[in-house]
Amino acid sequence: MLYSKTTAKIVAALALCGGLAACGDTTGEQALYGAGAGAAGSALLNGNLVTGAAVGAAANLIYCQENPGKC
Repeated sequence: MLYSKTTAKIVAALALCGGLAACGDTTGEQALYGAGAGAAGSALLNGNLVTGAAVGAAANLIYCQENPGKC
């Protein structure tokens, strides 16, 4: 096997987060999409879903506020 299951999960989580990150026209949408990506990433990595959602929401809000042309 070339990759371990953990590596596959990490790659899938990053791909999912990348696909969902920087989306949303309003602050609420940005927080919601970020929370979804964070929770999904935590679920794939067997982490805490609430923590993942909080980190994802915060990260997406900060990204979109700092880079409004990319959201």
